[in-house]
Order: sequence, then C-alpha cells, then structure tokens
Amino acid sequence: MSSNKVRVRFAPSPTGWLHIGGLRTALYNYLFARHHGGDFVLRIEDTDQKRYVEGAEQDIVESMKWAGMDYDEGPGKEGQFGPYRQSERSELYAKYASQLIEADHAYYAFDTTEDIEQMRERLQKSGNPSPKYDAITRMSMKNSLTLPADEVQQRLERGDEYVVRLKVPRRETIRFEDLVRGHVKFESQGLDDQVLLKSDGLPTYHLANVVDDHEMQISHVIRGEEWLSSAPKHILLYQYFGWEPPKMAPLPLIMSPAGGKLSKRKAEEQGIMVNVRDYQQGGYEPEALVNFLAYLGWSPGDDREIMSLEQLCKEFEMDRVSKSGAVFNTNKLTWYNEQYMRERSVESLLPEVKQEFEKAGITNIDDDYLSKVIPLMIERVSLLPEFAEHGKYYFVAPDEYDEKSVKKGWKEETPDLMKNYLGRIQELDEAGFQAATLKENLEAVVNEAGVGFGKLMQPLRVSVTGMGFGPDLFITMELLGKSETESRINAALERLG
Repeated sequence: MSSNKVRVRFAPSPTGWLHIGGLRTALYNYLFARHHGGDFVLRIEDTDQKRYVEGAEQDIVESMKWAGMDYDEGPGKEGQFGPYRQSERSELYAKYASQLIEADHAYYAFDTTEDIEQMRERLQKSGNPSPKYDAITRMSMKNSLTLPADEVQQRLERGDEYVVRLKVPRRETIRFEDLVRGHVKFESQGLDDQVLLKSDGLPTYHLANVVDDHEMQISHVIRGEEWLSSAPKHILLYQYFGWEPPKMAPLPLIMSPAGGKLSKRKAEEQGIMVNVRDYQQGGYEPEALVNFLAYLGWSPGDDREIMSLEQLCKEFEMDRVSKSGAVFNTNKLTWYNEQYMRERSVESLLPEVKQEFEKAGITNIDDDYLSKVIPLMIERVSLLPEFAEHGKYYFVAPDEYDEKSVKKGWKEETPDLMKNYLGRIQELDEAGFQAATLKENLEAVVNEAGVGFGKLMQPLRVSVTGMGFGPDLFITMELLGKSETESRINAALERLG
C-alpha cells in the first residue's frame, strides 16, 4: 500500500436487490473505516453481464443510504481512483492479464466447453471424482502451454475464442494472515487454473478484484467468510504482480435458526426476509436493523445492546469479530425495533403512522386525534404497520368480534352487566366522560353484582374494540367519546345478545 490510511470497499454485484448479508458486510466496512478515520468505497462488480439486473445498483445505493451509510467514493461520488464500475475498467484488466502471460504466470486457453466436458468425463472414468483444469490436466488441453507458438499467434489474430487462465503451481503451500482467524494456509494442489479473463474480454471476480483493490489502494478486505476459499488465488496474483496484499478479514457466516448457512431458500422457509428493501417496506426502523446486524458476529465485549451508528463507529474493532457463525434471530430484531420505535417522538411517528392507516383504507385522519392514539398504542406494537393492523377501532366501529374472546368472556349474565354499565355512563355529560369516572362506574357495577372485574371488563373491551386485548380501555373510551362508545356497546348487545 502506498499509504497507511485505512481504505476499505464494499463491492457488491448488481445481480439482484441488496441482501441482508450484503448490508452487514457494508456495515462492518463502514464501521471499520469510520473508526480509523479512513475511506469507505463503493465499487460495483458488474462484470457478470448475464446475471445483471436492471435497477439493482440503484437499490444497493438507496438501501445503504436508508441505513445511514454514506460512502466516500463510488458511483456518483467520483474520487481519484474511479471509475467505480468494473464494466468501465476493462482495458485495465486486459493490460494486467497480458502482463501475467508475459511473465509465464498465466496462459491463453482455447478449449471449448465440449473439450472441458470430455476431459472431465475421461478423468471421472479413470477414478478421479472431481477433475479440474489444473497443473496436471492443463498439459493435455488446447492452450498456449501445449500448442506451438505460431499456432497460438494465428488463433489470436484470427479472433478465435479464448480465456486467460492463472497458472497455479502444482505443489505449493500458500500462507497468509487474516485479522479474524490468524494464520491460514492452503495447498495449491487443491486449486484449479482459475479463469482470469473470460471469452467476452471481461475479467472474472478474481482478477478484477485483485487489480481494483491494488489500484484503489484498499488497505483491508472485509468480506463474507464464503470468499475465504478464493483468498489463496488472490494471494498468488499479488505475488505474481509483485504487490503487497491488503489485510484480509473474513466475516462469520449468517446462520439459519434451523442450522446451516442462511440461504435464500432457508430464509423463506423460516419466514425471514432476505432483501433490505423488504425491511424498509415492512416498517422497520433503519437504526434497529443496523444495531441488530452489527451484533450479528461482533460484540463490544460488555452487556450493552443498544448502540447508535455513531457509537458503533467509536467501538468497532476487528478483534471483537467472532470466528463462528451468528444465528439470525428474528425475535431479537423485533426487540431492537421496539426499542428504537419507542424512543421516537409522536411528531416524528405521526406522518408514517398516518400513511399506514391510509394504506389500510382509513383516510381523512385528524392529526390531533392520531397524536393521542400513538402514545396509547406504542407499547403494544413492534412495527409501524401494526398501528393500523391493531388500531383500526380508533377510527371505525368493529364489524366483527374476536371469537375466542367472545367465547371466553360473553356469558349468560353479561348482557345485564353491560346494560347496567351503559345506563350509568349514559347519565354522564361530555365533560364527565373521562377515563377515571368510566373505571369507577365499572367497579360499582361489578361490586353491586358481586362478580370479578374481568366479568365486565372483557366483554366491554370486545364491544368497544372488537378485540380481546389492547391499550388502556378507559382512556380509549374517553378518546372515542360518549356517543361513539354508547353506540358500540348497543351494537354489541344487539349482535351478541
């Protein structure tokens, strides 16, 4: 590296919406950069044109912005190391691929797909269960190591299709240090002669990655543990180019609660949302998701659980990143969301809660009235959409009643108790229709009848809200007002008998 400055990059492929695991990788890079006063670079690895998804890059940028992570350099924020899309850097990779060929560390391979298939079948028949294009098989294939130099030249001039492959040594131990696991070593005989430049002239992940990390002066490569198996190939490339490799830090896998890596299929089976946009649209607080993801494989070393992005930047160090996988616990994420949502002011929640009610078909909402509903409901909801889901009765009388609660609470004596209570509250004027008075009247009715509080409380709640649970019923009734409350009790008496 030409300087001691910390420079890290998040380098996603625009092959779909930003994945929750991708956001955690971006977050760890961001926290590390901010902790060390370094640079956080966004690089778009779009060399796989077949899998390119329209709008994916925009989704990556918007998801990171939603989570509060600003990058210092990247698309739209050009720095001195741009361009930041790999598809715009093709000439650079071709130049470096030629350099490797000239130094005998790479070679042209002209084999067709059929040639490679035949080689695999031949070796499988002779007892090799997983044949590869490697130090042994390369000498029986069509490449610049086996063909005469003039034929190679002719093929290149004729425009024959070829790929450039890395010439991996047959028996060599490749060693490197990583910041999470310490000393790591791989045997080269397990590696194939990796394709570096594809037949379309675009680089594979391996070449582009190494070239860009060097050219962009990346000091630390922080990425998912699944890329650890690629590290020896990258270390070889650094050696062949004569470059100092960046420090590596493989992040622990995100595990499914059912065991094993959290794949898309496992996530769907467990009811776990995979894409960041789903959390955004599902009414999650971005700060809650960030706090949750930070603790998914890292800890501050004490029992603190709530940390803002700013605090996380101050605390984050790689030596506290776990070696073992971290289980994605949806209940824990819900808990985080509740903590952050309850810290928000009514004023900041109001427009978002109003929008949720409007989505549920409840319009013309009075802001003053809604600002009284929010504090009543806030302790009983975990996500923004639940305001509308559980609080519809603040705006419309129930058109059905919770069956379990009716079965449990609506008994033979209920109508008489309800009528008695209704008679008492009908005598109150608007000014006297207050929570404390409403509660006193209920106590008077149950005491007079010699029954428990719940004998009237439960059916009254069902009558007013349609539900068997909810915020303080008497404050709810006061908020609904005298005529609305009486109308709902009458309707329940009529329908439930």
